[in-house]
Amino acid sequence: MATLPHSPAALTGPKASDLLRSSSSGISGIPLRTLGRKQLAGSSSRARDLSIVAKVRKVKKHEYPWPDDPDPNVKGGVLSHLSHFKPMKERPKPVTLDFEKPLVDLERKIIDVRKMANDTGLDFTDQIVSLENKYQQALKDLYTHLTPIQRVNIARHPNRPTFLDHVFSITEKFVELHGDRAGYDDPAIVTGIGTIDGKRYMFMGHQKGRNTKENIMRNFGMPTPHGYRKALRMMYYADHHGFPIVTFIDTPGAFADLKSEELGQGEAIAHNLRTMFGLKVPIISIVIGEGGSGGALAIGCANKLLMLENAVFYVASPEACAAILWKTAKASPKAAEKLKITANELCKLQICDGIIPEPLGGAHADPSWTSQQIKKAIIESMDELTKLDTENLLKHRNLKFRKLGGFQEGIPIDPKRKVNMKKKEESVSGKIPVIELENEVEKVKKQIFKAMESSADNKPSELALDEMITKLKREVDLEFSEAINSIGLGDRISMLREEFRKSNSEQQLMHPSLMDKIEKLKNEFDQGLSTAPNYGNLKYKLDMLNEFSKVKMNEKLKEIIMGRPERKEKIEELKAEIQKLRASGIENPDRETKERIGRMKREIDVELANDLKSLGFDVEVVKPSTKQDDEQVSLPELKAKVETLKEETNKKIEDAINSPHIKNMIQLLKVEVAKAGTTPDPTARNKIEALENQIKQRVAAAVSSPDLKEKHVQLSVEVSKTVESLGGLDGTFKDADQNNNGSPHDDSRVEINYGANRVSSLNGHF
Repeated sequence: MATLPHSPAALTGPKASDLLRSSSSGISGIPLRTLGRKQLAGSSSRARDLSIVAKVRKVKKHEYPWPDDPDPNVKGGVLSHLSHFKPMKERPKPVTLDFEKPLVDLERKIIDVRKMANDTGLDFTDQIVSLENKYQQALKDLYTHLTPIQRVNIARHPNRPTFLDHVFSITEKFVELHGDRAGYDDPAIVTGIGTIDGKRYMFMGHQKGRNTKENIMRNFGMPTPHGYRKALRMMYYADHHGFPIVTFIDTPGAFADLKSEELGQGEAIAHNLRTMFGLKVPIISIVIGEGGSGGALAIGCANKLLMLENAVFYVASPEACAAILWKTAKASPKAAEKLKITANELCKLQICDGIIPEPLGGAHADPSWTSQQIKKAIIESMDELTKLDTENLLKHRNLKFRKLGGFQEGIPIDPKRKVNMKKKEESVSGKIPVIELENEVEKVKKQIFKAMESSADNKPSELALDEMITKLKREVDLEFSEAINSIGLGDRISMLREEFRKSNSEQQLMHPSLMDKIEKLKNEFDQGLSTAPNYGNLKYKLDMLNEFSKVKMNEKLKEIIMGRPERKEKIEELKAEIQKLRASGIENPDRETKERIGRMKREIDVELANDLKSLGFDVEVVKPSTKQDDEQVSLPELKAKVETLKEETNKKIEDAINSPHIKNMIQLLKVEVAKAGTTPDPTARNKIEALENQIKQRVAAAVSSPDLKEKHVQLSVEVSKTVESLGGLDGTFKDADQNNNGSPHDDSRVEINYGANRVSSLNGHF
């Protein structure tokens, strides 16, 4: 400050306005400080009375967003953008998704080979080129056959370019505008004016963070009501000045905390929706990541909705949908497929108006190229929309949303839309009438008989047979469903199905009473099936299905038995040997002949059994009884049979114990014993005893299987015969050939146990 004495002399001289004049006012080349010193140098006393004090406030230099040379093309620098967003100093760490791990393995191999080439000095060019070609092919195959849930993961990739990344890549100038003029600036929504090819646009979009710190600051791209009101203010601003609007959608949804609801989150979104339908400027919305629910739609009511190739747009996330419908978020892949949230599916439904391509590997693989594709799409769409006048522009925007999901009775559906509609699931009422089905069955039977009589190619009859079996299976399933509902077991089966799924999960053990419930419900269904109104139709269709299935099975067996030339030769050789033996009139052939015939038959049986087992048939080799056994059995062989039966019994017991049901019961028994402690109360003791009895019964049921019983009875007979006919020290059986009047060809035979294709619909529910 300056202190002047109150004397007339102090007020003489030039005026202050003259002293502070600039060089343009007539004083040139003389600094202002010199002028002041010259006027004050008249008297030493006056100089001592006058003092000038100046204090300059020191502030921290704000380097950004005021760079020294923001535009290198203009000398001196011109401020081309105004935003706190700036490039990251460090490159983001690479993130590998689960389905990309095979590509990472190939990359490591390429790096290892290059390192080996550098270390050894050898030429591995061919190997490196081969691996790189293999990598590119694997990358192409992977990203051209992505599943919906994989596209969701790419849309959520942490390194995926954000709204501001794209804006600064496609605009020449961009000025960010802040605040909703109501006291807050939501960082989750960014707005601003930018230019593309010299044309001004109003940009607004959801902004996610590029690291943890930014994500916390941006609230992970989930706006509050302040963000939507800021966007609303910019919409009014753009509409007033005639700026076309471009919105970028990338949010999981609006922030749904208590504070946001108190501040009117729903009202803010609804206000935006209403306003966007009345704006008189073109609007384009681009989904660059994930667009979730109303939080995305609040800035997405546009004339054109474009999507990046790997972006998703949904009303509820796959995880939320799976948690609601299937009670677990692990079903999110199934939910993502059913929701139809990818760009291709939404284009078919006419919700999305265009797909912007991405490079292989996603937008984060080449952000600059992706931004240029977005720029091209904006320019093309704006050129199309700017040709419309205001009335047609508003009508265009209104009709885009009015046509979604709109149906009216009595008016035929547009064929283009009908193609994209989901096909109706066939209900029970869509059954084929029995009379019509009988006519089709008779036609197929005639075709089969004609094919059997003629030696021509029977492929048409096979196709007709397969088609009829498929149709009958469908009809049987529909009849079973109708029967279940008519008996009144539909709700109980649904409840039991859910209980079975829960008990079958990894987190929860199956309760031992669940199998009893299932068995009880099956018995109840079997007892009440005959009372169902459609039982007659069900029985007829089931009989037809069994009949055609047997025909199909016989055709397969004929093909298996006579399909191989070497087996056919063996069968013909065996027939010739038997015919020769019968022609000779010998009733009791010698041992060598019997062994040769038996050996030939066993070879055929073993080959046939192996082929049938490979096709999934249940094959059982039935051996002759002891009375028909023509070979002498030694005592060591009998001991070996006893040991084999013992091992087989132990194996059955071990398999029974390791079965899921008994294993769960044992685990429950351990839990009950641990809970009861050393002195269990009566209730705990009863539970433990009940579980022990159930385990014993199930193990006993597994051990007392028909095959083990038969083998045990057969071995008992052999042991008794051995005791009766044991003679000499060699321990061999007496020759029983003289007492054996059976056929010389009674050897082991193969029996094939195949049931009809009747599979109870009740079993299919578990």
